[in-house]
Amino acid sequence: MKRRAFIKSTAIMVAAAGASNALKAAQRFQPEAQSGQDQPEAQSGQDQPESLRGQDQPDGVGEYTSPEVPEGEGKLITSAPMLQNYAETSMGVAFAVGSLANGYVLVGEKPDLSDARKVLCGGYRVTAISDKVIQVRLTGLKPATKYYYKVGADRIHYGGGYDMKVLGNEEDQTIHSFTTAGKDAEAHFCVINDTHARWKAIDPTFNKLAELSPSCVIWNGDATNVEETIDSQVRIFLDPEVQRKDYAADTPYLFCPGNHDSRGMANRHMENLWMFRQPEERDPRDWDLGRNFAVRMGKVALIGLDTAEDKMDTNPRFAGLFTSESYRKAQTVWLKDVLKRKDISSAPFLVAFCHIPLFDDNPESNPGDIAPDDTDPRYKHDFAIWQRTCANLWGPLLDKAGCQLVITAHQHQYRFDPPAEGRRWAQIVGGGPEFGEKNYPTVVEGEVKGGKLQVTVHNIRTGQVQETFSFAPRKRFRG
Repeated sequence: MKRRAFIKSTAIMVAAAGASNALKAAQRFQPEAQSGQDQPEAQSGQDQPESLRGQDQPDGVGEYTSPEVPEGEGKLITSAPMLQNYAETSMGVAFAVGSLANGYVLVGEKPDLSDARKVLCGGYRVTAISDKVIQVRLTGLKPATKYYYKVGADRIHYGGGYDMKVLGNEEDQTIHSFTTAGKDAEAHFCVINDTHARWKAIDPTFNKLAELSPSCVIWNGDATNVEETIDSQVRIFLDPEVQRKDYAADTPYLFCPGNHDSRGMANRHMENLWMFRQPEERDPRDWDLGRNFAVRMGKVALIGLDTAEDKMDTNPRFAGLFTSESYRKAQTVWLKDVLKRKDISSAPFLVAFCHIPLFDDNPESNPGDIAPDDTDPRYKHDFAIWQRTCANLWGPLLDKAGCQLVITAHQHQYRFDPPAEGRRWAQIVGGGPEFGEKNYPTVVEGEVKGGKLQVTVHNIRTGQVQETFSFAPRKRFRG
């Protein structure tokens, strides 16, 4: 073998071996079981209904196929669209594709899209090309305005820098709609959490959301388990094994990641499927805070925070590859600023969302700041049951701003914590994907009625209302 060819061949083998070793290392440490939530059961398919794949798509989804599609190729658009990162003047749209494609959205204010403009995937300079997921960020929208849209994609041949062409086009003929956020938008939100790809729990949860028809849904973490490939993420968000494949096509979603949503090679960069906001939608200082949100929805200000991992950065099982501590501190600076924003500070109601609870009165609950490896005989678990660090960083700021409610998750058991001395905000902990008497899925619904914020907790196991709460408009505390 010639020396140059030998060097090239050796480099390829070394790179392949490195990638294989990295994947094995990522898979080596599996998360601890907490209330039956974790990976083995969710991946094995136990307690899941028969797969719904292959059943008819919602009317119109992927019905049109260009006659230029190469022989033997299937549909190009393989999922309904998903509305991501609900905001006042922007909206994200993502959908799955079955082969190399360049995608777009046609969006306008008229139901027949006669006034539509075409927005391509990707940012400036070049468009995005993907054989998995197309992401389009719609910007320059008007607040509290209803828009209509449909998605399309071009099948791409790419053989090199000068060898590329469009092989055909496919458009989803279903016209969907959404309404942007803003102070004049309808104040009606729902929260789900800890779904962990458990279709038995997700299917009725999506049905309840369709019944309630909120302006926006907050997915409050642990939507995933430990995802190593984007294909598994597509299965969870874009092509779930549920009846309502178009669950997020007309209802926008916001996302507060959970600890599981950073685990696995694919989850480390979930923005490849669930987009960040565009750089122009964030202060340059906060460009890495793509999951935080501060959104005005009618009389309610919605604040999204990321509690990050439930283990210390110093825990040896993570090999120094997580930096949650600095991430939480950066969010504190961001939170201090957004609470002063006029659209946020003027809202009568302030609700914050994060995955790991910011309060727990059980003395055996690990507070998540036990260095270096989360282990202490005082606590039953070697990972955070609640997040004392985040409570200390964010709690006083929320208190001073008059926050009435923090909605959290993680513990897989519904609980309400009323305000107490030193903590003026109440806390709701959402349920998990199990179907026991104490552990059951929940949908937390918030809606402004009669000048108050009415919060209803729906028990998905029984189909009944579990509890209701009412919050008066907030007061700004300065002490």
